[in-house]
Amino acid sequence: MEVLSADEIFRLTPPERLALIAQLWDSLQPEQLPLTSAQEAELDRRLSSLDEDRRNGVSWASLKAELQQRCP
Repeated sequence: MEVLSADEIFRLTPPERLALIAQLWDSLQPEQLPLTSAQEAELDRRLSSLDEDRRNGVSWASLKAELQQRCP
């Protein structure tokens, strides 16, 4: 594997460095991304919130009808 030196990295433009970061990130599998217990807890909280929000939501048809009534 060829490793870039610090000088080679700094010669890249910011968009090139961002593209390199994106390539590196995309090369990782989900199980290769370690999470802290706080991160796992936050993800669990957000998933629970998503499920709850879906139950309290309204359909697009219902929302569209309400908007059309309010803003003829």
